[in-house]
Amino acid sequence: MKSTNPEPGVASVNRALAILQAFENSVEGMSLAEMSAATGLYHSTILRICESLLHHGYLRRLEDGRFKLGPTPFYLGMLYQESFRLWDHASPVLRELVRATGETAAIYIRDGDHRVCLHRMTQPRSVRMHVREGERVELEKGAAGRVILAFSGKRGRTYDQIRQAHYAVSLAERRSETAAIACPVFGVKQSLICSISLGMPLFRFNKKRFDESLPLVMQAGVTLSERLGGNAEGLMPPYTASVITPTISS
Repeated sequence: MKSTNPEPGVASVNRALAILQAFENSVEGMSLAEMSAATGLYHSTILRICESLLHHGYLRRLEDGRFKLGPTPFYLGMLYQESFRLWDHASPVLRELVRATGETAAIYIRDGDHRVCLHRMTQPRSVRMHVREGERVELEKGAAGRVILAFSGKRGRTYDQIRQAHYAVSLAERRSETAAIACPVFGVKQSLICSISLGMPLFRFNKKRFDESLPLVMQAGVTLSERLGGNAEGLMPPYTASVITPTISS
């Protein structure tokens, strides 16, 4: 192998996975030389590994000697789709966010021109934000909706700011007595999966509460994005100034 960077796990498995991942942008197939250039592996190493991948259906060889993905990755992808439930990944993240803040955390997905509360968790308090699973809200109302719009390509200064900050804040938009912070969650190839929102009564939301809560919301976005195969770099600190109007009170 040309690269000397250490990798975790079993070296031969890492090499096999590197070969398979090299086909991401080469759906028409790859020659031995192209695989070597893409992976940094020697020709002899690639040939040995490809024998195993061919045997198990991960690759198939064309008449001209090039390699293409075989049927096994497709089969595994179908199994993943059938077994995938966002709740399985999101529930521990929401639970930790609620535990750390004592407020209401929710997952929102897009449904046309609306966002839908797919999952939510809350902690018993005398005064809390009421969010119902299945509730539909216009996308342009609230932090979670504007995050979804921003990372779906919506144009405008506000959405440019949200894309730069990777979060949004709303004050008294949907209801006069509520506030929220929301950030995006990404999947494979940085596809937008959903937004995570932390909501609370407006009277509990001030500059100090914002400074305490924002890192927790962003960390929830990081954790869930990483679990879903996304790149969470944009959600990491340091964070830019809040993207809201009016300004948060002290």
